Amino acid sequence: MSLQDFLIPVDTYALSHDQGFLDGQIGCNISLLDGTDLGDLELLDIVFVGVPEERGAGFKDQSYHGPDKIREHLYASYYWHPEVRMGDLGNIRNGATLHDTYAALRHVVKELIEAGKTVVILGGSHDLTFAQYQVYKEKKQLIEATCIDALIDLNTDSPLKKDSFLLSMLTEEPNYVRHYNHVGFQSYYVHPRMLETLDKLHFDCYRVGRVREQMEEMEPVLRHSDMVSIDICAMAASFAPAAALSPNGFNGEDMCVLTRYAGLSSRLSSLGIYGYRPALDKDDLTARQIAQMLWYFIDGKAKSMQEAPLDQRDHYNEYHTVFGEVESTFLQSKRTGRWWMQLPDKRFIACSYSDYVTASQNDIPERWFRAQERG
Repeated sequence: MSLQDFLIPVDTYALSHDQGFLDGQIGCNISLLDGTDLGDLELLDIVFVGVPEERGAGFKDQSYHGPDKIREHLYASYYWHPEVRMGDLGNIRNGATLHDTYAALRHVVKELIEAGKTVVILGGSHDLTFAQYQVYKEKKQLIEATCIDALIDLNTDSPLKKDSFLLSMLTEEPNYVRHYNHVGFQSYYVHPRMLETLDKLHFDCYRVGRVREQMEEMEPVLRHSDMVSIDICAMAASFAPAAALSPNGFNGEDMCVLTRYAGLSSRLSSLGIYGYRPALDKDDLTARQIAQMLWYFIDGKAKSMQEAPLDQRDHYNEYHTVFGEVESTFLQSKRTGRWWMQLPDKRFIACSYSDYVTASQNDIPERWFRAQERG
């Protein structure tokens, strides 16, 4: 089967209310693809795929149009990054069952990643993250995965897939999640024992307050991720009315910073944004918010293209340190200012300036210690 069999192409004029987009807007600069020929993808860096599927959240309304509402505002944004070439394959056709939709999404995303593209998935309920992960499982690729979410979706008492999909993703065998990060959880929604369990597995969980106080510490987390999944319920309801979970959480600028960090990652191959429900939105504020998050993701992608490989040391400042009787090397990019630190096995991992400061004071950076624990 070709990709075309799984997809409904974008109707750009329907998105622009039959008036078309203006010259200089993304809608006039994005390639609209029909999935018939992967050769059409050759020149593209980012490919968008919508998934109008909500059965995992208990909704069976087939008129759900969340991905197109996001597109409407993304396409109306101005195109500041001509070096980042983008395409849109349209929406996945919903299958007869939820698992059929998972299979279709998995097939499409796998082909795109194997073609070397960064895939942006516009959902749909958050359980679609499981299909996003299964792409890597099929490829037998060990990955680091990051979820940005107010909740930790390990609720086995819930009948809804969106509340429990992480259990399958993190425990099924064989498992290809080498490391998992959870960013932005809100403590009053999470059982303490759940955090204890994740910590015993050497997974990292970051409370929303800690993230907001030290946002720059999330850049290495996202830089080291192969896949990122965002549930917009991580945002305060005043900034994302369609989330309608909590009065607290990330604000709009926070989320734009996080998606820009994701775009800066040279190893990230898929980003999913889930949980948007147009019926709950007010004046399209949440759709506009997601569109601006995507604009910043593209901005990060443009910046990442400027980064030199780590073996081209002329493009890096090199610092040698000793902490806890361990010798290590820190690298700082002359182009982007980002940092890396060396582990005893000579691998370099993403880090922050504060990790370098900690090491230079003869203390072991927590990020270094956690990486050593995982082996």
